[in-house]
Amino acid sequence: MKYFPSWIRVPFVFFIIFAAVEFFIDSGEKPAFMEYPVVLLFLFLVLLILIAIEAIIGALENIMLHKLDEEAKARFLAKKEHTYKFTWITNLYKKLAGGKPIEEEGEIILDHNYDGIKELDNNLPPWWLYGFYASIIFGAIYLLRFHVFDGANQYDELATELAQAKIDIEAYKKTAKNLVDVNTVTLLTDAADLSAGKTIFETNCVACHMADGGGGIGPNLTDKYWILGGDIKGVFKTVSEGGRSGKGMIAWKQQLKPLEMAQVSSYVLTFQGTTPANPKVAEGDIWENDNVKIETTTIEIDTTITN
Repeated sequence: MKYFPSWIRVPFVFFIIFAAVEFFIDSGEKPAFMEYPVVLLFLFLVLLILIAIEAIIGALENIMLHKLDEEAKARFLAKKEHTYKFTWITNLYKKLAGGKPIEEEGEIILDHNYDGIKELDNNLPPWWLYGFYASIIFGAIYLLRFHVFDGANQYDELATELAQAKIDIEAYKKTAKNLVDVNTVTLLTDAADLSAGKTIFETNCVACHMADGGGGIGPNLTDKYWILGGDIKGVFKTVSEGGRSGKGMIAWKQQLKPLEMAQVSSYVLTFQGTTPANPKVAEGDIWENDNVKIETTTIEIDTTITN
């Protein structure tokens, strides 16, 4: 590190320590120093220590300079300045460029002369050759990987990510019940959900359906007859969108959350098979096993022809 000045050493070392902290501490989506204040304090102390070390090094150098004679001091400062100029970068650039110094160009001048313009016989620069060779190696590996061994391409990766996204969305929906809709709603059987559904029913529905579900203004909820469907999806849709136009129940989707509609719909289905005090006459069609079965009456017609 002696080849780098302090304004490079301090940020570099601090970044290495910061990266190590982030790597070894699982802090979820937020950086570790935001999730844990102690980590922020630790990083702050590390930064102070690094600055203190650089200050001490600078102070020691100043003390040493005072003890040197003028000639030794000049040599030391010249060497330090030379070090901080990053001569290794300049040397590396010269090697990668591969060109001849101007003083030696006479050795590679070609005989061509175009109106006084001469041409140099320079070799291709090493950086170009290395890049060219690297592209050949990359092309060969790419050809084998994707065209010979049928490796996964971008379309395959996209399909995999989309499939995983669907799985993640479904898993999230299971914990985010308020995202439920008529296509994803399922019958809730948990006691807490049914209790919440009962509260919603008693608050909003008993005026039309009675507390025991026997029906009044609204239809009987205890029999097998349903006007708009008697499964959880049908009941949820009826609660959400409302009943028949002009004479049915209002749409509750503006007043109730999706989870609340799922809860009250599940509670409504618990009335099936119960005996209300004053059941209303059946309306609609028989609903069994999620299939609508319409009762029909067979009328026998006398087809005897009298002469």
